[in-house]
Amino acid sequence: MKIIERTKIWYTISIAIILVGAAFLIFRGMNFDIEFAGGTMVQIDIGQEFDARGDIEPIVREITGDTNPQVQKVSGTGGATQVSIKVKEITTEQIEQLYTAIAEKYGLDTVDNANLISHSSISPTVSGEMQRTAVVATSVAALLMLLYITFRFKDWRFGLSSIIALLHDVLIVIAMYAIFQIPVNNTFIAAILTIVGYSINNTIVVFDRIRENTRLYRQDQLDQLCDDSIMQTLSRSINTSLTTIVMVLVLFILGVQSVRWFAFPLLVGFLAGTYSSIFIASPTWVLLKGIGRKGKKGGQAVKRVKHA
Repeated sequence: MKIIERTKIWYTISIAIILVGAAFLIFRGMNFDIEFAGGTMVQIDIGQEFDARGDIEPIVREITGDTNPQVQKVSGTGGATQVSIKVKEITTEQIEQLYTAIAEKYGLDTVDNANLISHSSISPTVSGEMQRTAVVATSVAALLMLLYITFRFKDWRFGLSSIIALLHDVLIVIAMYAIFQIPVNNTFIAAILTIVGYSINNTIVVFDRIRENTRLYRQDQLDQLCDDSIMQTLSRSINTSLTTIVMVLVLFILGVQSVRWFAFPLLVGFLAGTYSSIFIASPTWVLLKGIGRKGKKGGQAVKRVKHA
């Protein structure tokens, strides 16, 4: 299979997905949860079946003034009888009004707020700190991986190619968050770091085989070297990915909503990581090697002319 020969096709597919995600990001933005945007979370035990979207969401909109509240069912002792409400930051009085309105609708105790499980607020300052933490954590992980791979393979091009592949995976996942309006909360950081670790593992397997096979090929056979190395590790990459993807897919199908919002980005990230380790990382390494060879030849030519 000629993979390196079709590098432009693989790049075009990835760029197209990222551009679609960028368009959604510009026109719709990210669906930041209160951990990232700041706000108030209220959890109430209704003790019976309820319609979160049809019955509770209109009440939340009217009292809080939030046009885009997050209202979802949460499993309690008797099943999905609890509701979690996340809105922009509101006052204690509004929380009381919200609980009273829901309590009256479902016949709950309004005297001592017995069914009000919890309520908490996160200020924009704290949420800004979380955003910075997410960026720093991902950047530090990428930098350490770059240093390790460069040291491990004794070639900075392997390290840079790996980071480009990781950036590709992160951008694909962010695109999915923007397109499907997945809530961006603490699980976002966990999902990104998990995907980064998974993706780099597949990439290292391919790069290790390229390094082992380098002595068997001439310098002008880089395309063939990478194609053969990828095919030699392809079954391993696919089998490992399928095992992980099936597990995450089961979580997505059978899990509650909060688990699904975590499983779906992982599913997309694992698919993107498998794709990038085969179709992005190795072609990028070949491209960087080619640029290096051209630069070296150019330098030698200048040196010969100057010597003459």
